[in-house]
Amino acid sequence: MKSLPLFIILLALTAQPLAYASGDHDEATHTEEAGHDEHGAEGHGGHEEEGHGDGTVSLSPEQMKMADIQVTTLQLQTVAASIHAAGEVKLNAYRTIEVTPRIAAQVIARHARLGDEVNKGQPLVTLSSVEMAEAQGQLQVSYREWQRVKKLGRKVVSARRYTQARVNWDQARARALAYGMSEQEIKAMLNEKRIADGRFQLVAQQAGRVLHDNFIVGQRVEPGYELMTIADESVMWVEARLTPNDALLIKPGNAARVIIGRHNLAAKVSQLNHALDETTRTLAVRLEVENPDDILHPGMFVETVIQSSNTQRALVLPEAAVLRSPDGDWQIMVEQDEPGEFKPVEVELLQLIDGQAVIEGVQPGTRVVTRGAFFVMSELAKAGFEVHNH
Repeated sequence: MKSLPLFIILLALTAQPLAYASGDHDEATHTEEAGHDEHGAEGHGGHEEEGHGDGTVSLSPEQMKMADIQVTTLQLQTVAASIHAAGEVKLNAYRTIEVTPRIAAQVIARHARLGDEVNKGQPLVTLSSVEMAEAQGQLQVSYREWQRVKKLGRKVVSARRYTQARVNWDQARARALAYGMSEQEIKAMLNEKRIADGRFQLVAQQAGRVLHDNFIVGQRVEPGYELMTIADESVMWVEARLTPNDALLIKPGNAARVIIGRHNLAAKVSQLNHALDETTRTLAVRLEVENPDDILHPGMFVETVIQSSNTQRALVLPEAAVLRSPDGDWQIMVEQDEPGEFKPVEVELLQLIDGQAVIEGVQPGTRVVTRGAFFVMSELAKAGFEVHNH
């Protein structure tokens, strides 16, 4: 009898929570279903404003006008096929000079250093030479004699003396120039502002950058010794190596691209080498590329894309109309049945030609966003959809 109350108590305690649990479950279920209906209705309403369940986005005419959205019907166009090849940056030999003495001399002073930008006619180095001293002395003597004979005139001096004085002056001046004196130095010496001490300066024959300066002050240098190299790096050469078959498709003047890192530089074919490299069995194709931001330097390895003379029919649209999706695929924004309704479609990017993208993956006649594609994709992303379509 003493155990009966305990049993009744246990039974009461066990039954009561089950009743509450059941009630809580019913209420929670009811609340969850109500919440689900409410959330679903709200979510559906939100998607109706910007996007649809099939991954499309709708833009109003006001949005299209504000974002300057342009939609174009793609048609096949004639484009040139491209050849990809590795290349090496080289100095433009037609814009490069070596600064060398023409006679044996000693370096007296340096006026430019490695990496300096120099202007045409700017002094680079001062030299001194015994041969130049003799040439300067002869220059002054012959000049004065010629001035005296010319002043007397042909009626006073003999024809032989007149001719000899003229020849001596011409030869002395030519010798001084050949040895390395500039016109300005000769004028200063003839005006008696300088003495015949054998000193002379080598000046820059063109504007450019000092790339080499292999000498020290006081050094004696022989004729032809390379003191400096001056190069205009605003236009560089890129030497691409092609197979003989590919080289047959290339002609001077064909457009090309030089790719290094993030940079994609316009170039053109300037020359083709007709001699086959015996080691690589390839032909060198020389590209000319502008280098305004000093991106390219001799010895760099780059990628080149050269347009061949062969053409093909393909779909072309502005490069900015082809975008990367989050998974790295190329996409374009295609207009659906209704104007202003767009959907991303994956395509294959075949090549880039002067800001134009050659693609495949859609049919001719497809209506595509060619301006403002980034805005359309951003609106689609804001609508809560992943921007990809496999």
